[in-house]
Amino acid sequence: MSYEQLVFPENSTFLVTGGAGFIGSNIVEALLKKDMNVRVLDNLSTGHIENIKPFMDNPRFTFIQEDIRDLDSCMKATENVDFVCHEAAWGSVPRSIEMPLLYEEINIRGTLNMMEASRQNGVKRFAYACSSSVYGDSTKLPKRESEEGNALSPYALTKQTNERYGRLYKKLYGLNTYGLSYFNVFGRRQDPNGAYAAVIPKFIKQLLNGERPTINGDGRQSRDFTYIDNVIEGNLRACLASEDAAGEMYNIGAGGREYLIDVYHDICDALGVFVEPVFGPTRAGDIRDSNADISKARANLGYDPSYDFKAGIALAIEWYKQNL
Repeated sequence: MSYEQLVFPENSTFLVTGGAGFIGSNIVEALLKKDMNVRVLDNLSTGHIENIKPFMDNPRFTFIQEDIRDLDSCMKATENVDFVCHEAAWGSVPRSIEMPLLYEEINIRGTLNMMEASRQNGVKRFAYACSSSVYGDSTKLPKRESEEGNALSPYALTKQTNERYGRLYKKLYGLNTYGLSYFNVFGRRQDPNGAYAAVIPKFIKQLLNGERPTINGDGRQSRDFTYIDNVIEGNLRACLASEDAAGEMYNIGAGGREYLIDVYHDICDALGVFVEPVFGPTRAGDIRDSNADISKARANLGYDPSYDFKAGIALAIEWYKQNL
């Protein structure tokens, strides 16, 4: 069963933090198609108002331009909310190395504010974005939820901390939390611009513009690149999961493993171009290899990703060709 077939109680209200961002706006769109009531809490520090403009006239949609670092804003946003999809965070490993204090404020204190507000307002399910970066220096493959290593960046450490708060809030307060470790998400609306842009949209844009992309490292690092619709499914299934499955972490990936140089060649082939890439230095804090074991999410959430890398990259490339 795909996420389009999942059914929520009529007139349920969702709060999507970071809902003007790449992942958040796609979750919002999926929920509105189900005729759910959807609020977005976003300060637009990394999200884009253009991502949610198509929803502004929908009577079931509400946009709240506030900051998760402000507890009062979180309290107001979670009033009479049934489900929270907490996507608000600052991403990028390299940027977190440059700005560790800001990452602590946003990713840790902001998430704690959201959990506390959700607890006080009786939210039924709290699904929150985590990251495959939590596996740190562990070299074990595939990555399993019980086998995290030492964090390699402030960003990874903030996500490990969020996991621990998620477990604690379930144990101490009964808040049904579901941590979702995303594995290299890509797809429509992912921003290709800026120094910290994700690699797939950046490659696509540069190749479409006739530029020569840079691959950091030797290109033999591997990732479980995961199409956006799989992540939407993970969030919606978490919001329908049993209370027994709460307080846990779940890998949300495709379950595959792609080498970066092969991904680059696949994009070149799909675009009908080939430009020899530049190979730059390895980025500090990056994990060498990543591949998700999704068996726990399958068993406890009913997660069953519909898109492998090949299907997802074809859809993503087509979207960028039409929208860049």
